[in-house]
Amino acid sequence: MSWEQLTKRQPRVVKTLTNTVRKERLAHAYVFEGGHGTGKMDVALQLAKTFLCREKTDVEPCGECKDCRRIDSGNHPDVHVVQPDGQSIKIDQIRGLQKEFAYHGMESEKKVYIVEHADRMTVQAANSLLKFLEEPSSSTIAILLTEQVHRLLETIMSRSQVLSFSPLPSDQLIGVLQDEGISLPMASMAAALTSDKSEAVEICREEWFAQARDKVIQLTEELRSRPNQALVSLQENWLSFFKERDQLDNALSLLLIWYKDLLFIQLSEPEHLVFVDQRQALEQQALHTSQKRISENMLAVLTAKQRLGANVNPQLLMEQLVLRLREG
Repeated sequence: MSWEQLTKRQPRVVKTLTNTVRKERLAHAYVFEGGHGTGKMDVALQLAKTFLCREKTDVEPCGECKDCRRIDSGNHPDVHVVQPDGQSIKIDQIRGLQKEFAYHGMESEKKVYIVEHADRMTVQAANSLLKFLEEPSSSTIAILLTEQVHRLLETIMSRSQVLSFSPLPSDQLIGVLQDEGISLPMASMAAALTSDKSEAVEICREEWFAQARDKVIQLTEELRSRPNQALVSLQENWLSFFKERDQLDNALSLLLIWYKDLLFIQLSEPEHLVFVDQRQALEQQALHTSQKRISENMLAVLTAKQRLGANVNPQLLMEQLVLRLREG
């Protein structure tokens, strides 16, 4: 990855950072905020390489030196990545970082800390992190990544430079994927799930996602034509396939997209469809429902996604959701 490649995805963010590097005015703390798949981690790692590379040309790290290679392989001793331990980032994790603050860098005086899903810090962890932010060092950079910037403490925001990452327009991403030989239905689905090209390609090439898409279509047909069999289908075909929470979350995302497509049919806007090869089925379902009911179903799916994140029993959650969707 290079700054030039990243410019195509996040031109404004890259311009801000590279200009700052040239002027040697990097902030001691950044908040990278934006949706899933917008390249926040890629930019964070590129900034780390630029900061630590001793052979860079202008702002571009060499990519070949020991520092660059270690960052690429994820084992640089002076680049620390903190991820949620379970559902949250806990105070002990931040205290561990604070101990590292007191030591000199292993390879140089410089250090980089990247906190993924920074919005998931407990209140105690967030307050503990303020100790670093309130005592900045020119040789240390903290980068906080978040999809929900409104959940960060105002005190953290005020001590950081906030950079907003824009999603790649879905029609542009679909075109890129089709250029690589990916079918329009799969490209449309991937573009609806992420705005990151590499992740979208991975989605399209995973047979699991194609099967997941079929399972979602099958469930919506059960709910329409055989609502009394929907719970049986849920047990036999759904829960046995979507076994992990992240898999179930992806399934709910696809189900939400289906209802959005139904709404587009109701609004006579078929050009926005994601399930492009299912237009006939969508039109049939649209004949038997209303915009109000579609909106209620979308809200039900969104609520289920939120409850899934709150550690609710997946089987109970899906049974309750299917009963709500079946009412329509």
